Amino acid sequence: MINSLFVINPQGKIIIEKQWRGMISRQVVDIFNDECEKYMNSAPGTINKSDLGIHLKETFYTREDIPPVLETENYWLLNVLRNDLVWLCPVEREVDPMLVFEFIHRIIDILTDYLKEVSEISIRENFVTVYQLLEEMLDYGYPLTTEPNALKEIIMPPTILNKVMTTVGAAAGVAPKFSQNMSSIPWRKAGVKYTQNEIYFDIIEEIDATIASNGVGLSLEAHGSVIANCKLSGMPDLTLSFLNPQLIDDVSFHPCVRNRKWEAEKVLSFVPPDGQFKLMSYRAILSHQNALPIQIKPTLLLSKTGGKFDITVHPRFADKVMERVVLTLPMPKGTTGVNATCNIGQYMYDPVSKTIKWDLGKLQLKERSPILSGTFSSSEMDPDASMTISLDFQINTYAVSGLKVDSLRVFHEGYKPYKGMRSMTKAGKIHIRT
Repeated sequence: MINSLFVINPQGKIIIEKQWRGMISRQVVDIFNDECEKYMNSAPGTINKSDLGIHLKETFYTREDIPPVLETENYWLLNVLRNDLVWLCPVEREVDPMLVFEFIHRIIDILTDYLKEVSEISIRENFVTVYQLLEEMLDYGYPLTTEPNALKEIIMPPTILNKVMTTVGAAAGVAPKFSQNMSSIPWRKAGVKYTQNEIYFDIIEEIDATIASNGVGLSLEAHGSVIANCKLSGMPDLTLSFLNPQLIDDVSFHPCVRNRKWEAEKVLSFVPPDGQFKLMSYRAILSHQNALPIQIKPTLLLSKTGGKFDITVHPRFADKVMERVVLTLPMPKGTTGVNATCNIGQYMYDPVSKTIKWDLGKLQLKERSPILSGTFSSSEMDPDASMTISLDFQINTYAVSGLKVDSLRVFHEGYKPYKGMRSMTKAGKIHIRT
């Protein structure tokens, strides 16, 4: 049960306000902003800033670190930060928080489908469409219509042609025409027809890892999703099977998937929505052998007024090309200057954030390993040696978990569609300790 929704810009101002049950004062946003500022200015645990010699204006946390649930005297403030916008749902009574978070993310996904980009500018340019969607998606605080195909039969996407037709129809006193042939399946439109029937699947996996300074993996897992793009006519019933479904765990499905079929046979049976949608998401535990396609060896030597660092990169796959390889190295807070060289790619030091960003571009297994080495000076005596390197990359045609599609069968339709499958692995939250 959701009472209201507020969308807040980076300046803390309300750009969208929707009330479904009763009326919650807009002052709750001021309370939320105050709680966020209080949290960002607080120190971890019982540490005092004065004990660390930190200026009062400096903060330990950023907006991304705000907890998803903030408790106040009268409300629980459930919030989601996406694309620099805060989506805030104040809750007065006992409610399942995951229901609220799932609904907020569903709203953002629907708006992304309609507006292509969810930002303050796109929302302001399409206020009418946004409020119409919020009105249809929730009924007296309970989720009602949340499938894109069903919503598009009621609310037209804000294309130039649709805007012109709506304006002309309103000027002539003619109400817009809605589909009279509504589908019995909420996630799929009725009467879908294509001249060429085809369906594509993308297996996209992100690696989350924490690597110790000696190279041992402390935490290694992959979070994956199967994205489908369906262009099939009629009302097809599909069965998708994997070669090795035992590799994945913690699965979550689109509502179209029949759960009993998966639990009994580890097979996906579903009537797909039209267009692009997320069929499933999952988690896979990785072994040390296949965890990271790249090895990072950092070396850090400190002195009283600075230090020296060397970072060596070793690709592990001879037949895979790594793209968009970027390493980010945060320097100590007292760093006053950096002097470094690299044999591959280019690096940039940001004196404001005190970070080095090393862009290697594409990377293959070669005899010469990429090396970034240099020195830095610091205004602090004995600078902190505990730094964590962040890694970003992308590998096409590769799934780190080893998940593979075995077959796809189509029932209740006479055609044989074209089927395509791709895979991609990219970095999620990868941290290498020095």
